[in-house]
Amino acid sequence: MTADQFANEIVALLPALRAFARTFHRTQTDADDLVQETVVRALANIDRFQPGTRLKSWLFTIMRNTFCTRYRVASREAVGIVECVSLAGSVPPDQEWRLRGQELETACGNLPEKYRTAFEFIILNGRSYEDAATYFGCPVGTIKSRVNRARHHLMNELA
Repeated sequence: MTADQFANEIVALLPALRAFARTFHRTQTDADDLVQETVVRALANIDRFQPGTRLKSWLFTIMRNTFCTRYRVASREAVGIVECVSLAGSVPPDQEWRLRGQELETACGNLPEKYRTAFEFIILNGRSYEDAATYFGCPVGTIKSRVNRARHHLMNELA
């Protein structure tokens, strides 16, 4: 069988190849890609075809093996599961948060002494209002009031 005869028989079998490819893929484009890859592999391995055997069976075997190889490779690659860094448009800068931290530190330093000490004791140290009241020797309500006023001063200064 000459190369031209071989190519003509493959062209005649294209509708059958497309139909068989649709059993592997739902979308027409994927099925067409599988047919194309099958034909390319068949033409590249024309010397392996044994005359006297059915060309259609040989092509179907190539298609099945091609699909199985693609499937195994795709299952190892797991495309889309892990978010790719290249999809991130940009990475937010961290210097803004550092500047905000410095602004907060400066604003806390500008608080009146009685508000700053109560604020640091409760908010920064994570202690209770009762502990603060005992430590500063004043009622719990006074401590709550000082912390609240400190928050308002910070909100106004940081706006």
